Amino acid sequence: MSERIALIGAGAMGGAIGTRLLETGNELAVFDLDAEKVAVLVEKGAVAAASASVAASEADFVITSLNAAHIVDRAVFGAGGISEGARPGTVIIDMSSIAPDATRDLAERAAEKGLMWVDSPLSGGAPKALTGDLTLMAGGEAEAVEKAHRALRHVASNYTHMGPPGAGQTTKLINQVLCGLGFLAVAEATQLALDAGVDAEKIPQALKGGRADSALLQEYLPRFATKDYRRTGRIDNMVKDLNAVQDLARATGTSMPMTALCAEVHRMLTAAGLGGEDQAAVMEFFSGAKEEITG
Repeated sequence: MSERIALIGAGAMGGAIGTRLLETGNELAVFDLDAEKVAVLVEKGAVAAASASVAASEADFVITSLNAAHIVDRAVFGAGGISEGARPGTVIIDMSSIAPDATRDLAERAAEKGLMWVDSPLSGGAPKALTGDLTLMAGGEAEAVEKAHRALRHVASNYTHMGPPGAGQTTKLINQVLCGLGFLAVAEATQLALDAGVDAEKIPQALKGGRADSALLQEYLPRFATKDYRRTGRIDNMVKDLNAVQDLARATGTSMPMTALCAEVHRMLTAAGLGGEDQAAVMEFFSGAKEEITG
């Protein structure tokens, strides 16, 4: 069934989500400050909106895909924001990765305006969004989470209600601990294979089905081995998420020494000018950061 959806934020992730929503027959209004990003989705059938408020005015669901809590706040509650145009009962689905405490505050303020809030950060990146195979971890009231699935079923094959507002974001931080450490482990293993003269590109098949196998191994070890740095994510976004993990760990008194080391490696790569590169560029930690990466 077709849904009326507004998309606020049409970057790499938002653009992939929007593309999938259009391909599955939904009506999509889109707003982004970057007109070129909007134009890409308009060419695929979306309608460009003059503001987030206008985009939300005819939608049953409003999806936000933005980079930071203060940007989400401005997009929802600022001048020309979602809350100005959205009708009571509209479900705001925040697919950004932001701190759980910020999410709880946003959800409370949305409820005061008669709007439902679901935090639904994702795992799988743009490639999985395009095939409808994202993993989503949702936080919010049960009614809102169930209703949001009408829109999110088009982009996700795994959708789990984790608890009240903020629970989805907390689960995403746990996901990022596992991914961040996993990227480093696979990168180290790749470099060892290369230095030892083993055909690194055969390793995913050799280890398939064993205890060391994982989605990260299968997708990224070949890319690490060939330094395939096509952008499907950003190192500096991992830094943002790992910073949030460490904030949560301090608040809960949780000791996370390996995560601290992982965060430092990612900060070093960002300081070396690689923050905007894909996670595959973690390989530069082993060879020294380049001034420029091509490919």
